[in-house]
Amino acid sequence: MPFDYYRRLHQWQKRIYQQSDGIVKVELPCVEMLHDTVTALQRALEEEDRALIQRLSNQLAQGISHQLKIPTLQVKVLARRPSDDWGELHGLYEPAEKSGTARITVWMRTAKRKQVVAFKTYLRTLLHEMIHHIDYEYFRLRESFHTEGFYKRENYLFQSLTNSAKPSVPFQYELSLSSGQNK
Repeated sequence: MPFDYYRRLHQWQKRIYQQSDGIVKVELPCVEMLHDTVTALQRALEEEDRALIQRLSNQLAQGISHQLKIPTLQVKVLARRPSDDWGELHGLYEPAEKSGTARITVWMRTAKRKQVVAFKTYLRTLLHEMIHHIDYEYFRLRESFHTEGFYKRENYLFQSLTNSAKPSVPFQYELSLSSGQNK
């Protein structure tokens, strides 16, 4: 079911929206290669090391881009989220201008309390902005709309990177019990 803003879109935008909505996964061929980076990113947030958070965020974004064979981008990590009466800005994706590099900006502290954001919140924000990049560069969408499919792609990538995704084929094993008795 489309979000409310769907009815205000032009016909060509509705086609893109529907296409985006039908894409529910971003599968990385070697996602396990990025697990250590994600773990290190969690530690860096706990230690409140902005420079290390930025370096690891770039490493993660470049790893995803490399696996999908799309142009890399730059991640910039700033201290405190900007806010106004509309709320707080968590992240921002800026597509590449002609022959330039796309950029993601994320903030590591909340606006009001200036607390370091929770790891899951930070990672989801980074991946949310990364999905915009993937929409343009990998799926070749002319627009990157917030559709149900968009959020499913974000969640699928999050689950894959945090190693909590359910395997597509159920894990099966046999348990053999030996009672020590001959049969």
